[in-house]
Amino acid sequence: MRYMGSLIFLYLAIFGVLLSLCSVKGNYCEVNLCHNGGTCVTGVGDDPFICICSDGFAGDTCNLTETGPCSANPCRNDGSCEVISPTRRGDVFGEYLCRCQPGFDGAHCQINVNDCANQPCKNKGVCRDLDGDYTCQCPSPYVGKQCHLRCTSLLGMEGGGILGSQISASSIHYGVLGLQRWGPELARLNNQGIVNAWTSAADDRNPWIEINMQKKMRLSGIITQGASRMGTAEYIKAFKIATSFDGTTYSILRVDGLRNDKVFVANIDNESTKTNLFEPPVVAQYIRVIPVVCRKACTLRMELVGCELNVRSNTTGCSEPMGMKSRLVSDGQLTASSAYRTWGIDSFTWHPQFARLDKQGKTNAWAAATHNRSEWIQVDLEKTKRITGIITQGAKDFGVMQFVSMFKVAYSDDGQTWTMVKQQNVFKDQIFQGNIDNNSHKKNLFEPAFYARYVRVVPWEWHERITLRMELLGCDD
Repeated sequence: MRYMGSLIFLYLAIFGVLLSLCSVKGNYCEVNLCHNGGTCVTGVGDDPFICICSDGFAGDTCNLTETGPCSANPCRNDGSCEVISPTRRGDVFGEYLCRCQPGFDGAHCQINVNDCANQPCKNKGVCRDLDGDYTCQCPSPYVGKQCHLRCTSLLGMEGGGILGSQISASSIHYGVLGLQRWGPELARLNNQGIVNAWTSAADDRNPWIEINMQKKMRLSGIITQGASRMGTAEYIKAFKIATSFDGTTYSILRVDGLRNDKVFVANIDNESTKTNLFEPPVVAQYIRVIPVVCRKACTLRMELVGCELNVRSNTTGCSEPMGMKSRLVSDGQLTASSAYRTWGIDSFTWHPQFARLDKQGKTNAWAAATHNRSEWIQVDLEKTKRITGIITQGAKDFGVMQFVSMFKVAYSDDGQTWTMVKQQNVFKDQIFQGNIDNNSHKKNLFEPAFYARYVRVVPWEWHERITLRMELLGCDD
């Protein structure tokens, strides 16, 4: 009995010591939340508790293996971490240096340098600073990254480079008892002769004239001119412009930032010329002139102004990020077939607008709701651009590594009709190699490049779940 009494007294003493420790550390440390031998401490700063980790471990609860000050990478905005000295100071490494990507500065590359400060845009281009980059809004007829290229070639109406077979119209006027044919092939700037222009039929209530450039061209403007028929001045006072890639689906040029069709002011007599520039230049194969107001009759001579699209190598001069990471591509330009919700919680939804290269956070990528090949994510670039490649990246969902290991790419001019990227010299869909982990970048180049407004990524194989962060590569030229 004496022995039992001593044992009970010992237990009560131990319990008293533990109780006094709990009163210091609080409820958070009653059950040690720190893993791998970490020590739980309360009353430090604003956090309810902190873990002092044993050597070789890191993380809020010492659940991560520590390999040095560069794991996890403390450098933001894709900066690279370089260890200067592996010497530990207490519980943390203090000696590392962040090597920043162009456009970023600061100890952790956290400062976005104003890339517009040096005024990189030429010819009165308006600069817009992005995350680690910039873009120039170029006044027509200038194009290029810095608005340094002029797109002002005469494309062949006056000189004959555009053949008569490339020009068509809604109708044709026949004069002098049907002996004079005012056909669309005559609508050439400064054309001479008695019958020297195109005129629509008198009963044509919706006239138009169209040129098929036979390939996609950059069009920066149009020069118009009327003509004299039977001694009477005839010309177009105002017109609209519609463009197309396939001769079937057309888009009318609109006032910048508005839904209203752009109406161009044209000629005031039958002989002088009027030049109208397109702001910004457009890319198209078909261009259609739609008269709105005509004097006497819709009679036209014209010339197109523009240039060839850039045909340089995919790997030279046209591999700029298209705006996923920098947010030049806005959230509204990103759509997907579906979006996964972790545990069905709305706040943990993996939306398509999260699919930005190197995005951080708990939900930091796009993830599809189902595991099948009908899922897709789509980017609307808002105008046709040259696409030369793609960089892909996976992500983690509460520690689970997820990524797309194989994918296809489709593109479209209108968001309705899609073309799949094919293998060179083989009429088979190209299947691109994707990622092998959740964080590394995988770059794929498109050979040849393609021109499109819409780009769609179709996952083909994946690890755990369809999860993607990405950046498109290309240029406006």
